[in-house]
Amino acid sequence: MSGVSVRRPRAAANPAPARRDSPGRRAMRRFLRHRLAVFGLAVIVLFVLGAILAPLIAPYDPTATSWSLIRKPPSLAHWFGTDENGRDVLSRTLWGARTSLMAGGLSVAAALAVGVPLGMLAGLAGGWVDALISRITDAMLSVPFLILAIALAAFLGPALENAMLAIAISAAPIFVRLARGMAMEAKATEWVEAARALGNPPWRTAVVHVLPNIVPPLLVQATLAIAEAIIAEASLSFLGLGQQPPAPSWGSMLNAAQRFLSQAPWMAIYPGLAIFLVVLSFNLLGDGLRDALDPRAQRR
Repeated sequence: MSGVSVRRPRAAANPAPARRDSPGRRAMRRFLRHRLAVFGLAVIVLFVLGAILAPLIAPYDPTATSWSLIRKPPSLAHWFGTDENGRDVLSRTLWGARTSLMAGGLSVAAALAVGVPLGMLAGLAGGWVDALISRITDAMLSVPFLILAIALAAFLGPALENAMLAIAISAAPIFVRLARGMAMEAKATEWVEAARALGNPPWRTAVVHVLPNIVPPLLVQATLAIAEAIIAEASLSFLGLGQQPPAPSWGSMLNAAQRFLSQAPWMAIYPGLAIFLVVLSFNLLGDGLRDALDPRAQRR
């Protein structure tokens, strides 16, 4: 028909492709929904900042004594009171955070550096190598963690460095066992078999294809192990096998406070509360990371 225009329908605009969430973003979203884990992380950050800034925010020298201030209760001048030598408990608690957090972090880092390679070697190599490493690990795991740490620290001698070494040796078998199991599971997967078929050397297969897939459970276990290491360091210092006086440590502060629980309870309350909060926070953080990094929750 002449003079009649036919309007053709417009082609629909191509919709923008849906933006996929990366696994890291989904894990972060699940972690942020875990309120207790976020609370634990916030408390840990506060303690870490307090430990780092202790030289700036501590009101007094943690080792300075004053015979006129012996066992004074909390006041505006000394918020946490003073100890049996007139030292400020708040300042010693802040500086003691340095000792405990450093001991926990460095000892677990050393345990990871030793345990993960040995565990991966046992899981991927198999044979007599696996049998030897596994039997030594089983023998060490048969002794309770704290008992083994105390025995090693007593053998090495009383010092913070020796206590950290004892804690690292005691914690390493846990990571050996975990890394071995995860490596054996990863060894049977298709991508590891494909990497071997392509001619990758064993070290490249372990580092590039196996290690990245076992990091999440190792991260969760490391977080929980730091809490155990902090308790172990406090226990060793309490027994005189860790940080040596007059250097501040939460464990040694509790040791000194046990003689004055009725006269000066604040000497034990604040370092004990600090240990409780830090250990609780690391456990809450570990629970949150475990839920956030759970492979079964990747589609949530």
